[in-house]
Amino acid sequence: MASSLPSRDFQEGAVDREPENVLQKHVAFFDRNHDGLVYPWETFAGFRAIGAGYLLSLISSFFINFALSRKTRPDKPLSLGSLMFPIEIKNIQFAKHGSDSGVYDTEGRFVPSKFEQIFTKFAITHTDALTSDELSAMLKANREPHDYKGWVASWTEWKTLYLLCKDDQGLLRKETIRAVYDGSLFEQMERERSAAAKKKE
Repeated sequence: MASSLPSRDFQEGAVDREPENVLQKHVAFFDRNHDGLVYPWETFAGFRAIGAGYLLSLISSFFINFALSRKTRPDKPLSLGSLMFPIEIKNIQFAKHGSDSGVYDTEGRFVPSKFEQIFTKFAITHTDALTSDELSAMLKANREPHDYKGWVASWTEWKTLYLLCKDDQGLLRKETIRAVYDGSLFEQMERERSAAAKKKE
């Protein structure tokens, strides 16, 4: 599946400056009731909405919320509510892990030059897409020494994206990846699935 969103022109070294950082927008899709918190059942619902299977959605909801909840709520005292592992969207940049592409900076902003480097360095077969092998090469190149948690997190994120969003040629397209970073792809996928379901009725 590939996004039909238009491409954007980027300036070297620039970052997107918006009231809500782009990383927040990426995560906000999973905030199904728009209260600023993402609970495991909302993560599950979000994955199901974009076409993930039941088991993948269940596993993802557990591991994502378990891994990110405390990092996004560093000043909150432990409580009964903490046991529900909510992710606080306004603090999502605190949950940014190592061994990643660097496309999000430490404040959760989009860094265009880092995004373009994904393709200048690793898109060998096609200039605007990644094959499965090229994606694996990128993940290996981004590994920081002994950052095992970061390795696992990056591998899981990108392989899940490839599984859900590769096109019929097995390619993960540039415009698809760009749309993932600001969350707009998730909204598009949900609309497409909803429209397809209505046609079957």
